[in-house]
Amino acid sequence: MSGPPVLLTSDADGVRTLTLNRPERKNAIDAELWDVLRTALAAAGSDRTVRALVLTGAGGAFCSGADIRKGVSDEHPLYRMRSLTEVTLLHELPIPTVAKVHGVAVGAGWNLALGCDFVVATPETTFSQIFARRALSLDCGGSWLLPKLVGLQQAKRLALLAETIDAEEAHALNLVTWVVDADKIDAFVDDLTARLVAGAPVALAQNKALLNENADRTLREALAGEARAQAMNFATADVPEAYAAFVEKRPPRHTGRWAVPGTAVPRATEEL
Repeated sequence: MSGPPVLLTSDADGVRTLTLNRPERKNAIDAELWDVLRTALAAAGSDRTVRALVLTGAGGAFCSGADIRKGVSDEHPLYRMRSLTEVTLLHELPIPTVAKVHGVAVGAGWNLALGCDFVVATPETTFSQIFARRALSLDCGGSWLLPKLVGLQQAKRLALLAETIDAEEAHALNLVTWVVDADKIDAFVDDLTARLVAGAPVALAQNKALLNENADRTLREALAGEARAQAMNFATADVPEAYAAFVEKRPPRHTGRWAVPGTAVPRATEEL
């Protein structure tokens, strides 16, 4: 008899929530959960009805990292790491992503959260890049993400000492976007994702891609990327809709629809 699903999926108002569901192991990720999560992330990224994604954990914990209780399989580590690397493409999904973090976020679990665009944690949440304590090096994107978020010295501190830090310190280090009381975090994330869903999907995707890509680009390359992205935006129905909503003093109704207009997009005025 099979047990409960290791990943729960729910959809509401354009938001897909993926919940790691191994609460008895504080949502430690085993091979099955890696595979299911990888498939679920790919599906979310290709489903145009999904406008934002929330990643969270069941049972009062986010994720305690890889499940080392099961030991090491006889599969070559290269293949295991390829699977893990594909999961971290969470960072490149074209939709906004939010990590809703309770309890612990450790090792690969913390790096999954850092792969999201926003991290919302409770004051009780604790974090650790625990790898060095297990005689391992950073994985799940941590070696790339940490220096960009906190700078090289603090990244080395977190990686080499494998300290446990609380949500307040993580917030001070720019590793948490918001710290919200546990009884308010659900409503906070609901409001945040509603605002993201209301945004122009093509523009949000282009902005996210530009920011991710330009961290490693020259100014000239960044400007070329901005020109490409803006051309894509002007070919959607969202730009004239945004202008019309501004003039009519109402919220815009963004769809992301490709709609090259027959007439020029209204020019910006000094009022804008």
